[in-house]
Amino acid sequence: MPITLSRVIQALEPSATMAMAAKAKELKAAGKTVYDLSLGEPDFDTPEHICQAAVAAMKAGHTHYTPASGILELKQAVASQYKAAHGLEYTPQEVVVSNGAKHALHNVFTVLLDPQDEVIIPAPYWVSYAELVKLSGGVPVVVQTEQSNDFKLTVEQLKAAITDRTKVLLLCSPSNPTGSMYSPEELAALADVVLERDLLVVADEIYERLVYEGHRFASFATVRPGLQQRTITINGVSKTYAMTGWRIGWSLSPPEVAKAIGSLQSQETSNPCSVSQHAAIAAIEGPQGCVDEMLGQFAKRREFVRQRIASIPGLSCADIGGAFYAFINISQHLGRGYDGKQIDNSTQWCLELLEKQSVATVMGSAFGTEGYARISFATSMANLEAAFDQIERFVAE
Repeated sequence: MPITLSRVIQALEPSATMAMAAKAKELKAAGKTVYDLSLGEPDFDTPEHICQAAVAAMKAGHTHYTPASGILELKQAVASQYKAAHGLEYTPQEVVVSNGAKHALHNVFTVLLDPQDEVIIPAPYWVSYAELVKLSGGVPVVVQTEQSNDFKLTVEQLKAAITDRTKVLLLCSPSNPTGSMYSPEELAALADVVLERDLLVVADEIYERLVYEGHRFASFATVRPGLQQRTITINGVSKTYAMTGWRIGWSLSPPEVAKAIGSLQSQETSNPCSVSQHAAIAAIEGPQGCVDEMLGQFAKRREFVRQRIASIPGLSCADIGGAFYAFINISQHLGRGYDGKQIDNSTQWCLELLEKQSVATVMGSAFGTEGYARISFATSMANLEAAFDQIERFVAE
């Protein structure tokens, strides 16, 4: 009999960012010059002291199974970091270390959601959010935000989206894909609704250290008393320390949630990579100058990107408060013909840009918002300069 895949998997959308990156690599392998702005991955090497910690861990024999929820030393390091940075008190038992922040998110949705439970997701959103909710049996309720408000969910929009089935609000600040940030006051206003309506919040704060001048980060659990008991915070080392391939993320949550996540993970993956966990300790507890250096480079690139976008007719973006993305409004250039082809949506625009000018971006529709294209400036200035020259040429045509 023919093999039939599950309905859940048949409905699953593949990651558009990974797909565009794979297409760019395919073209590069064929000998074509490609200016890749698709992946949200720091282009810096992992700092040397972190790599040396991994070597030391291997030599010390830390190459075996660890507790499913992570080694105590790393959990203590994470808890101490949150105490020092945000004044939040967590015990190691409330920290679960996972195989990257994406895995941590999947764990959270799996332990929290029953079939038809609703999760409010402001759009534009990271490509995996809605799919992870669906995989867990939940229902993503997408709320479209506006560029005029820097793509931030308003209190009125949140109230209008809540139903009897609403269980979770998902927030990401600084945001992937827009780079926008909520101020502490804006988060507090949303928190009042969360507390009034008895919701849970999943706060993806993976970009919390990548914040630019004039903006202030606030961890969601801190903005109102009682929020820590209703908030599951997601974070990790991938973006801050250029450790995407090491696959270490974590969740901080109330004890009953953390215990459930640990039990789930014990059946899913046994444990996160033992060597990577020791490297993550070195990242958190070691010198932080590397973070400042990388942020300084990102800040220079951010300013360049903002200026180039503003200089190209018909393009614009929201304020980039953090992370390393620009979500470019291309709507004025849709409905046009390029080399005899009619371009009506962001997918067509991004594919045509890749084919004609060798620039890899990601279509806004993958983030739940048509009429936009995301670029990552986690790449060299030379690559950015060449890519924007090509984009300007493409738009002019």
